[in-house]
Amino acid sequence: MQFSAPCDGNILDLLVNLFPQSSKNTLRSWLKEGRVQVETTIVKNTNTPILRNAQITLLERKKRIGDNLSIVYEDEDVVVVNKASGLLSVATAFDKTTTVHAILKSYYRTRKIFVVHRLDQDTSGIMVFAFNQHSFEQLKILFEKHDIQRAYTAIVEGMMKQSEGCWQSYQHEDKQYKVHETNDSSVGSLAITHFFTVATSKHYSWMELKLETGRKNQIRVHCAAAGHPVVGDKKYESVRNPIKRLCLHAHLLAFKHPSSKKLMSFTAPIPEEFYKLISPS
Repeated sequence: MQFSAPCDGNILDLLVNLFPQSSKNTLRSWLKEGRVQVETTIVKNTNTPILRNAQITLLERKKRIGDNLSIVYEDEDVVVVNKASGLLSVATAFDKTTTVHAILKSYYRTRKIFVVHRLDQDTSGIMVFAFNQHSFEQLKILFEKHDIQRAYTAIVEGMMKQSEGCWQSYQHEDKQYKVHETNDSSVGSLAITHFFTVATSKHYSWMELKLETGRKNQIRVHCAAAGHPVVGDKKYESVRNPIKRLCLHAHLLAFKHPSSKKLMSFTAPIPEEFYKLISPS
């Protein structure tokens, strides 16, 4: 359900106005559960100020299957999830701790879970997994052909002067698993990232980034090379970490369904703490 804020005010007062039949305890529980979204962010603080005509959405209760994972959508072919920062996508040779893949296999028990793509451990946001070989193969083709839409939100260090543009470079990974840019196409793989500057503050810039290719650490490398590393990304030259996490979030994933061929689009609300870095103090 979606509504426009009838006036300026804090979020709890506006919810009382919009849902007079619900008690304040119920409204507070909606906020605590992360069911109230204002524009593109989840709001949990009852005193959060909201402007008149802001879009307020009451989300369905999340189907949480772990402290750091929730199911956004599922059918016979695919499952789409929203993962938290700090959770591995799949096990690696060096780290076999709790992963999205392992949680899904445990939750669905008898069903096979096919890994279609990955997100970096410290990146939050939308991922898709397949339930069968056909769906897996169809989705892999889409990813390999870049016939999908992937958009990320990042908070980067410094004030971006360009409003939009495109970064292109060849990237390669060294023996320490750090990715570098190179001019040698025989060594690296082409990485293309389209970027848009949404807002800036004294120390940070809010960026939306769309992938044309999907190389490992691609966005992080491009941002660092541009002189604006992702906040919290010590691996790629960031010196600031005010909210104790990598400020990179996969907020959009859209693709043609492997069976129906219908275009499906999924979003993950942008972490509320990102806004605190851009909003004037």
